[in-house]
Amino acid sequence: MNSVLLIDDDKELCALMKKCVEQENLSVITAHNGAEGLRLASENNCSLIILDVMLPDIDGFQVLRKIREVSIVPVLMLTAKNDESDKVLGLRIGADDYLTKPFGINELTARVNSLIRRFTTLNPSTGGETESIIFKEMVIDKANRLVTINGNIIDLTGKEFDLLLFLAGNKGRVFTKKQIYTQVWEEDYAFDDSNIMSFISKLRKKIEPDPEQPFYIQTVRGVGYRFNKEA
Repeated sequence: MNSVLLIDDDKELCALMKKCVEQENLSVITAHNGAEGLRLASENNCSLIILDVMLPDIDGFQVLRKIREVSIVPVLMLTAKNDESDKVLGLRIGADDYLTKPFGINELTARVNSLIRRFTTLNPSTGGETESIIFKEMVIDKANRLVTINGNIIDLTGKEFDLLLFLAGNKGRVFTKKQIYTQVWEEDYAFDDSNIMSFISKLRKKIEPDPEQPFYIQTVRGVGYRFNKEA
């Protein structure tokens, strides 16, 4: 059974979310501060972490940074602020999605299921696909959600992997920033172009031999991006 880690200091909200998520046939563990959340994250092989931005000891952004040092588990951030800068910051440092409080339970469970599905359906133990995509020195292992270059594992966040897999799976095809967002994030385009550009830049720094002259992910001026058809 897939498990979810809830990190939120609002105990009543945690109890409600736990009850609703468990109805989706998922196991749930809870933490009410950042330190406890990091401990539980290291001790459990979770399929998703739901992380509140406002925590009593260390804020959610710091927790997220520490998680991203060691794990690519999907992270859904919760914020009580209707502040786009908080959302953009979370996404840029490794969050996979966000919800603004107050939110509907149906929206919560839909996002939980979507994130876990993207993270687990390609795992061989679930009977998913097992093939890899190979481009020169790069191997994209769809089954285990791993990318290696010259045999070295590249540390990608869940969303970075989804972005790379989407572009590589459509090699040579040009996509606008809006098309990339709606395909990879699976929701209506909600951010300015700088958000996609930031993700592309971070991904290039991890996979390109020379990020200033990218080989794999090419910019098509005035249009968007494509994965090099010659790769």
